[in-house]
Parts: sequence; structure tokens; C-alpha cells
Amino acid sequence: MGMTAVEKVLARTAGRAQVRAGDVIYPDPDFIMIHDGLVRGVRRELDALGIDRLAAPDKVMMVTDHEVIYGSARAAEFGVINRNAAKAWGIKNFYDVGRGGHGHIFPMESGLLLPGMFYFDNDRHATNAGAIGAFGFRVGAEISRVLATGTNWVMAPQSVKLTLRGKLKPGVHARDIGFRIARLLNDGALNFELDYRVLEFAGDLDDLDLAARAALCNSPTEMRAYGVFFPPSAAILERARLHAKRPFTPVYADSDAVYEASAELDISMLEPQIAPPGGIQQSIDIGGVAGQKIDHAFIGACGSGMYEDFAIAAQILRGRQLAPGVRMFIAPGSEQSTHRLLAEGLMQTFMEAGVIPLPAGCGPCNDAVVGPLHSGEVSISTASNSNAGRFGARDAKLFLGSPATVAASAVAGKITDPRAMKPL
Repeated sequence: MGMTAVEKVLARTAGRAQVRAGDVIYPDPDFIMIHDGLVRGVRRELDALGIDRLAAPDKVMMVTDHEVIYGSARAAEFGVINRNAAKAWGIKNFYDVGRGGHGHIFPMESGLLLPGMFYFDNDRHATNAGAIGAFGFRVGAEISRVLATGTNWVMAPQSVKLTLRGKLKPGVHARDIGFRIARLLNDGALNFELDYRVLEFAGDLDDLDLAARAALCNSPTEMRAYGVFFPPSAAILERARLHAKRPFTPVYADSDAVYEASAELDISMLEPQIAPPGGIQQSIDIGGVAGQKIDHAFIGACGSGMYEDFAIAAQILRGRQLAPGVRMFIAPGSEQSTHRLLAEGLMQTFMEAGVIPLPAGCGPCNDAVVGPLHSGEVSISTASNSNAGRFGARDAKLFLGSPATVAASAVAGKITDPRAMKPL
């Protein structure tokens, strides 16, 4: 009886020949990630225990991506605390403001996160690792234990498999697939659940580049998936080899791997989707909400923050202006993408349209530390969820769409099918 891809990753890091769902193991991670918002609490906890040295400082990656612009005294204080902690703990891989970008994007782009790898993370969007064929495991506040000991107990999760069939129609993107999956799960139309499970994709995947795969890791996370996994394609492996900072070995599920459940989804007839206020599980075809006036738009965050996402939006924005009364922000997922957007003229396209560029990082998706909404305003964005208060005022209305849908809506001033707005 074979193993799933994630079981293979866990077996390697646990030094075992085989791992099965339900096994409790103590993996030796390839690296450990902690984000800026947790450092103060973790240092206080470790200091109280008299722990002033980390178990494996060379494996630790500290990332500043949640509060990149110091818009308050509190944020500036956290920045100082993080820099002091990195120095005290001897962390060499410290990606401070302006040095890396979004922690769930730039490691894949820069060859730090590679196919077959395993890492511990304090944040649930570690699921993005599946885009490149790796596995990130969220430990939340127990990241302090990982830093102190180098590991933590992990119960190997069950895997479920979703086979995608067909090709997307022009104007339909990976985020649209994710929104549809969330709705099908909510309605019981898929014969599995994702709570503490790994969703492994199969089928017609070769047309999905790394950005599309990252987008498809986002929605399952909001439906409580603990992991998402794409078997790396030839194109993904080629990209990884080009940027790899260390050797790596991709993993693939065995042909006789055991899945808790499996299903198929035909994506060939899919329409652009919109996630309305309240959650992506309520997603609908764009026609059901087209015409809704908007005040605010945003492209970025862990689901749609790669260069390719902005290139899609720029095709629509080129030669056009944002609608009067609409403010729009973009936050690239990495400094690398920011420089590429500048070098290729796409940043100029955004700025000529009236878009406000933000530094690489989470942007407004981090509880609106920048670009918030006022009471009663309406936003469309590529944020990770549309829950009340995500962008500030709890009575603001948050809609989610693909980068193309967000760009088209910002130009029209209302939620608009991107297929109706051809490039100029």
C-alpha cells in the first residue's frame, strides 16, 4: 500500500520508511518560519522560561510582511522588537521591511522553498507551499516550542484528492476555481470535507503556473484545509531548479496511495466567480452580483500576489482610468515582483490608471493596517476572505474576485465581468 505525497514528505522528515494518516511524528523541518506579529509574544515566552538560544537558528526564517508600513507607534515598536530578537537569537535569515515580501510567496519565487520540502509556520496560509509541491504545517502559538526544540508533534493528516478536468475559458482564472470549490464544499456537492486534511490536486494541471497554483491553495485554507498539494509539473521543476538555493527532491503520490475520499470537477464551463460578504463558501457566478457599486479595490495577498496576477490586471488597466470615487491598492507578494513590474513598465500602467502601489507584503489583507474601509463602503479584492471587519469597518461590504475581475470592476466603478472589458 503506497503513500500520498504529503505522507512521503513527513516520512522523510521523521526518518521513517513509512507514515500513515493518524501517525504522530516529530519531523525535522527543512526550515521554520515566524512572522512579524508573533515575535514579541514568543520572545516573552522564551525569556520567561530562561531560553535565550534557539535549537536551530540557521533554519529559522523571520519575515516582516504583516505591518510593512509603520502607520502607528505600535508598529514601529514591533519593528524594533523584531530586529532585536533576530540579533539576540542569531537569525541570519531575517527578511525585514523591504528585504523579502510576503512570507507565503517570496520563498517560492526565490528558491528558498522547493518541491518536497517541509516547514513549520505560525500562520495557516502555510498551505501556499503546496503550490510548489512542498508542505507547510501551521503550529500557531506553538511556534515557540518549535523554535526552542527544533520540532513539534504532528499527527499526519488524511488526504483527499480532487481531479480537475478540462480547460478554463478565457477570462476565468484560478481564483474562480477556488471560489467554486468552496461553494461546492459548503453545499455538500463534493463528497469530502477539508477540516485537518490535505487537499491534493490531480488531473489537467499543466496549464496552471505557479501563480495559479498559489491562488488555488488559498480557498481550501478558508475551508479549514491543513494543507494543499500540487504534484510539481515539468514547468514548476524547471523554475525551481533555476532559483534553487539548495538541492531538492520532488515527491509524488504512489499509484496505490490511500485517500480518504476523491472527486472530479469539470472546470471547462466555469464562469467568473464572486465571493460575497460573509465568506467564500457563498460564492456565486458574477452575473448574480454584477452592477454592485464599489468604493475600494485591492489586488495582492497570499492568494493573488505573484507577478502573473498583476500582469493579468495590467492588461485590463492599460490605457484606462479608475472610475471616479474608486481607490485601488496593489501589494506585490515580493520585492522581486515589484522590481519586475517596474522594469517591464507594468507599474507605470497601474500608476497611470490611478492605482496606489504598496510595498511587498500582506497589504490591506492584514486587518486593514493600510487602505481601510469606512462604514458602509464596498470593496472588491483578492484578499483571502470576505469576513466582516477584515478591511476595517464591520459594516463595510467585502466582495472577492480574481485579479481580472477586480481590475475590471475598479475601472467600471461596479462589479464587472472581466470578459466585457477587452485589453485596449
